[in-house]
Amino acid sequence: MTTNKTTGHLIGYARVSTDDQDAQLQHDALTEAGCSRIFTDKASGKNTDRPELAAVLDYLRPGDTLVVWKLDRFARSLIDLVTTVDALTARGIGFKVLTGALASIDPNTPDGRLMLQVVGAMAEFERSLIQDRTRAGLEAAKAQGRTGGRPKAMTPDMLAAAQRRKAAGESYGEIAKALGVGKGTVHRALTAE
Repeated sequence: MTTNKTTGHLIGYARVSTDDQDAQLQHDALTEAGCSRIFTDKASGKNTDRPELAAVLDYLRPGDTLVVWKLDRFARSLIDLVTTVDALTARGIGFKVLTGALASIDPNTPDGRLMLQVVGAMAEFERSLIQDRTRAGLEAAKAQGRTGGRPKAMTPDMLAAAQRRKAAGESYGEIAKALGVGKGTVHRALTAE
């Protein structure tokens, strides 16, 4: 499926999440698809600092097509996907996915745009539902007297003991060792008052 109307270049983008992962599978697929150049990031999908993605978006020219192996290697979210594809389309740049969701859909055609927008709207709706459920869950927990977050390392009895030991001249390290907690925990507890 060729998505660009003119004779531009196919340019690939690959991403692996960690240094331990290998982008070779993506590179092979992108090369086989005809990409003349491939940009590769090593960053988690949630990481907004993806210099090679910025570089490929800057490199692309009207008539070119950006090719990705799979959507999750390209966009952090479907909203991010829709926004980026819209920006590419506005610049006259095509977009193509080789495998997975939307692989058989050309987002540069009216039907493909509709599918991309429907998927994006569903993602936005799902995100709203998740936020609502999270908020409701936190409110319910608060009503039951539970609070979120990490449990305190020191109980009120431990704090009282730490205060007595500090008043007696013991160091933070000695107090921490006696109470079985870290020195930083003792320091924070005693200086937070």
